Amino acid sequence: MNPKINFTPGPSQLYFTVEDHVRTAFRDGIPSISHRSKQYESIYKKAADGLRTLLGLPANYHVLFTGSANEIWERIVQNLVEESSLHFVNGSFSKRFFEIAQLLNKKPIKIEVPMGQGFNSSVVVPAGVELIGVTHNETSTGVCQPPEFIYNLRAQRPDALIAVDAVSSLPYPDFDYNKVDSVFFSVQKGFGLPAGLGVWLVNDRCIAKAEQLLAKGISIGSFHSIPSLYTHALKNQNPETPNVLGIYLLAEVVDDMIRRGISTIRKETEYKATLLYQALENHSLLKPFVQDKSLRSKTVIVADCGEHTEKITQLLISKGMQPGDGYGSFKKTQLRFANFPTHSKEQYELLVDTLAN
Repeated sequence: MNPKINFTPGPSQLYFTVEDHVRTAFRDGIPSISHRSKQYESIYKKAADGLRTLLGLPANYHVLFTGSANEIWERIVQNLVEESSLHFVNGSFSKRFFEIAQLLNKKPIKIEVPMGQGFNSSVVVPAGVELIGVTHNETSTGVCQPPEFIYNLRAQRPDALIAVDAVSSLPYPDFDYNKVDSVFFSVQKGFGLPAGLGVWLVNDRCIAKAEQLLAKGISIGSFHSIPSLYTHALKNQNPETPNVLGIYLLAEVVDDMIRRGISTIRKETEYKATLLYQALENHSLLKPFVQDKSLRSKTVIVADCGEHTEKITQLLISKGMQPGDGYGSFKKTQLRFANFPTHSKEQYELLVDTLAN
């Protein structure tokens, strides 16, 4: 039998309204409707408009849908980089963003620190980079860069585009979208949905850059290039047959979150994170992996467990809770705990009480 509470950081626990929305979708035949129908266009529009409201997107931002966040890494490099990009690397996922730029034969630069660490405001952005890639919340390590760090990059290089990986932090962060150009996520984490849908938020500067590269005869991809996605988005459509069910469920869950209130979601996220970090600080066997409290993620909390990892895992599973394994080389010595809107305060209180015993 599957554990009742899934704390893995993706795919994670489904949002508590998803099951009802799936039933409604199948009752109404949503999975088999045409992606060129008016019904589908209304679903796309509801999802896009809902994200605008929930996240506070400016009018110059556009909502595009892809197959995954991994795909968006590739599309960003193809569409927004002619020669050089800069990547801040402090974990497995930020490193992968850099490696994709290498694989696409660009000339990426990386500024790298050890896992578990972040970047300070004194970092200097080299001249000439076209794109700055920043992972807001490094899922592999539980390090979260304060938004002010990202805004400082814009102040240093206002001509460079800034792309923010917010895969495991949205909808929690309250970004100033006027100070970044592209933000992306996938739905199986903070939005509590089945995997298989990437959401790419881009502003007009990104569209202009992609069109500029295209005019130069540079390949920027095919059906999922920014111009192609944007042209179809204006009609509330996709270039190809998309994940219709996924977009429908996103629209419904975003609507649920709007009714719940983004301020409530943020306050509850902070309460739950504080609860677990305090429990780890006071525990005799476990400790927070991220030492700098100002860099500790509120949405992916990583515990150093050392030789006790397997014992703690089995304890939690016996109580109906599934923690996430450590990532990569930390698999046997760490546990990761998702703290997403679907995880209730009561579930977190149960988690903390179980760890204390």
